[in-house]
Amino acid sequence: MALSRILFALAAFSALTLGPATTQNARAQAGKDAANFPSRAIRIIVPFPAGGPSDVLARLIGQKMSEDWHQPVVIENRPGANTVIGAQIVAKAAPDGYTLLMAIDSTLTMNQYLYRTPPYDPINDFAPVTLVAKTMQLLMVNAASDTKTLQDLIGKAKNQPGKLNFGAGTITTKLTGFLFNKTAGVSTVLLPYNGSAEVTHGLLTKSVDFAFDGPSAAASLIESGQIRVLAKFDDRPFPPAPAAPVIQSALPGLDQITVWLGLVAPKGTSPAIVSKLQQQVAKALADPAVKAKADASGLYPATTTPAEFAAFIRKEAGRWKAIVAESGMRYD
Repeated sequence: MALSRILFALAAFSALTLGPATTQNARAQAGKDAANFPSRAIRIIVPFPAGGPSDVLARLIGQKMSEDWHQPVVIENRPGANTVIGAQIVAKAAPDGYTLLMAIDSTLTMNQYLYRTPPYDPINDFAPVTLVAKTMQLLMVNAASDTKTLQDLIGKAKNQPGKLNFGAGTITTKLTGFLFNKTAGVSTVLLPYNGSAEVTHGLLTKSVDFAFDGPSAAASLIESGQIRVLAKFDDRPFPPAPAAPVIQSALPGLDQITVWLGLVAPKGTSPAIVSKLQQQVAKALADPAVKAKADASGLYPATTTPAEFAAFIRKEAGRWKAIVAESGMRYD
């Protein structure tokens, strides 16, 4: 009996003495890992095909990271399943800062409402690093179309209920179409695409009557006069179409909508490494050459602290929950 008490006391003493030491060792190792980060190639998963906004921005950031850190930054396009494939890869990756996700807004806010059993948890499976951009969303038509203004489009849609179709390549732009129909009191039909490049092709081939998208894939075609911008979804200037009205001026009940992009790491990534990544991304996006290229593509860089980005994700998730439910949009 006495021996049992002695062994129990020794075990308790060991837990008390080794526990703090173990914690200190773990912290010391984390600090060492952060100090040496990065010591090998970083992989940024883009859950869309090449050429879209998230791909363009990931490559701009990755190139600057590689130049500054003297380590390769590999951009890996893993499109499919509404960004779920790319998100799952990163959610399951080692939390060491070497695998990152260039997430679009729907990845972190809307997908959780589109699946009965979400395949990942956008809040608990990732460590937010920083917001990276708020793109300019546009309402566009083929320039050869007889639809010259937003009022023309609304009038035509009212005269031909259910006859006009629109292209959209992300969940946000698809839901924008739902909100447009609701606010304008029209009935138009969604023709879904997989990303901006397909949306732009749909406009050029006149496969759709109009489209909602950012300008990254269509910028040069807007400037050359092949695609006409009928409206933009916020009041920021857009030099390729300086006369484009803000859509809320014609549809006051429609809130401003931007498609945003952000960088996240696997949950459990050291805060020190997350901070180092955030600072490097902010530095990259502040570089005049990088910013000029991003702005020219309508990507409009915007950065935050990790804590600010986490709060922003939660706020946006709350904003879209009711809209997704009302739209009836489901993916399972």
